[in-house]
Amino acid sequence: MNPIIRAARRVLAVTLIAGTSIASAQQAPVTLLNVSYDPTRELYADFNQAFVKHWRAKTGQEVSVKQSHGGSGKQARSIIDGLEADVATLALAGDTDALHANGGLIPANWQSRLPLNSSPYTSTIVLVVRKGNPKGIRDWDDLVKPGISVITPNPKTSGGARWNYLAAWEFAKRKLGGEAQAKDFVGRLYRNVAVLDSGARGSSTTFAQRGQGDVFVSWENEAHLLQREFDGRFEIVYPSLSILAEPAVTVVDKTVDRKGTRAVATAYLEHLYSDEGQDIAGKHFYRPTSAKAQAKYARQFPKVALFGIDEAFGGWAKAGKVHFADGGIFDQIYTRQ
Repeated sequence: MNPIIRAARRVLAVTLIAGTSIASAQQAPVTLLNVSYDPTRELYADFNQAFVKHWRAKTGQEVSVKQSHGGSGKQARSIIDGLEADVATLALAGDTDALHANGGLIPANWQSRLPLNSSPYTSTIVLVVRKGNPKGIRDWDDLVKPGISVITPNPKTSGGARWNYLAAWEFAKRKLGGEAQAKDFVGRLYRNVAVLDSGARGSSTTFAQRGQGDVFVSWENEAHLLQREFDGRFEIVYPSLSILAEPAVTVVDKTVDRKGTRAVATAYLEHLYSDEGQDIAGKHFYRPTSAKAQAKYARQFPKVALFGIDEAFGGWAKAGKVHFADGGIFDQIYTRQ
């Protein structure tokens, strides 16, 4: 055989082998870890299956998604302490900001990388009572009455609990006239708290399964899940004023760059904004952000007056420092009787 042809064939063979190796490497299975907060367990169990099918159809690559759940603040601390999350889907932007402030795991502008400040769905805070509402609970004022037993998680560890606290605070501030009155009101509310669990799901268990408390201050989606699971045993009370809860999502840059999972992790979060992702959010009682899904699920979300964290508290950085930092207002008002 002509030496030139023989050499050309060797080059071609090496090129084909190298190309095959690169293609194989590109299609190697990927595992993501989504570190989230308590009430998203069912949401992401459903969404993960949908994304795996979507990604396989789009790229041919197999991906599996593992979940970690707990109080949002504790989950943020776990990531900072070394839990290798590819994505963080925490209860509030303040917890996610901590990933930047404590270790530089994400950039300061992380919230600008996805639409709607990286909040693909929203929620709010409601009151869950037992069948027939035996204590006649209608609004936040009723939670400070003598003899009312309240269940809510600990705002030192739970993101949902911080939304609860701030919703009650703003209600009192507007109705009673100022910060001092709000501080007294929220102090009285927490003196009625029977059990202060570390996360929202723990409080849900305390109220629904252990039978403690007259009222559970709850994520809206968690309240609907309780109604569905315990048919007829609970009712949802929408207060006259509540807070617009905007859980935010991000890739954890230090992890995805080390593991080489940035493309898949980014696609995972982007899929939350897709028609399929928005439909799954609505199905699990989170308020979708797309007009199409909002229209589909409008009947399950009663209209309620909502305020935002920025307008009422100047954002999460300020609210966290004033209310939830060590020695902050929550520490000042919370006393176990």
